[in-house]
Amino acid sequence: MPFLVDASVWIAFVVPEERFHAEATAVIESPRSLRALDLTLYEVANVLGARMGERRRAERLSSGIVDRCQEDLVRVGPELIEDAVEIAAEHGLTAYDAAYVAAARHNSWTLVSTDVDDLVSRGLAVAPDAAV
Repeated sequence: MPFLVDASVWIAFVVPEERFHAEATAVIESPRSLRALDLTLYEVANVLGARMGERRRAERLSSGIVDRCQEDLVRVGPELIEDAVEIAAEHGLTAYDAAYVAAARHNSWTLVSTDVDDLVSRGLAVAPDAAV
């Protein structure tokens, strides 16, 4: 079964100071089939590029996500947004987090995230250490 990898895992993969860096690296470098949402590229650009000022790293990681996921970069469309809005309201999540949950549920994928407070602790995702 493929893993749907959220932006937090991709960021942990390239930022050695992140809590789940080693585990995120193991997930990303595994032979397992990975999926990402198109919004992952925006989240990576926001965190690494805009917030951390690491524009080149954000660009390289975004290209790496596209290369690693290839045709498995999932577009967030109207059906997914509808489900995400319901999930966000039900669990008190952002629309971004809820979109990952909706996509994982819709496709029977395992969502992998470093977001322990909002996703992992609620059983909506698994942490990278549980995925490897």
